Amino acid sequence: MRKVTSGLFTSVDGVVDEPYKFQHDSFDEELGAGMTAFMSRTDTVLLGRNSYLEWAEWWPSHADDPFGRWINPMPKYVASTTLGDDLAWENSTRITGDLDDFVRDLKQQDGGDVAVTGSISVVRHLLFAGLLDELQLMIHPAIAGPGRRLFEPTDPPTRLTLVDSTVTSKGNVLNTYARRDA
Repeated sequence: MRKVTSGLFTSVDGVVDEPYKFQHDSFDEELGAGMTAFMSRTDTVLLGRNSYLEWAEWWPSHADDPFGRWINPMPKYVASTTLGDDLAWENSTRITGDLDDFVRDLKQQDGGDVAVTGSISVVRHLLFAGLLDELQLMIHPAIAGPGRRLFEPTDPPTRLTLVDSTVTSKGNVLNTYARRDA
């Protein structure tokens, strides 16, 4: 069975959107190695509408970037009820039907990990639906202040198990969690 994973950059105060605003000089070799390992296990990507629109505008014209070389040819499935089926970014397909059913089916197929990249709402949804197998939070030693956080005060109590933790030379903390069901 395939794993559904997500890796999100976050600040100490929990901001997960627009990480370029708080990463600054904390990106280091160990963080890069962790990302490379994450990418090497992944052969399918899930995106929400907002991440798709933002990334589809940026990454096709940055094909020489290491992430661009990885993400552009990757099969990408987009969770959206408002986008049409004619997605322009190569290897992108809009998910039709129920997201949970689609992910359950994807997990049963052969292949590597399925990564939810960016897409805060999709990560949250799959975590609380019990379909996200691992959540890696790459915590930068910075306070971002304003910005979107992964978790909301109205979220249900959810137990996680720490499955891996690494501290890098520049003070990033890479914590990988699995959901622990009662």
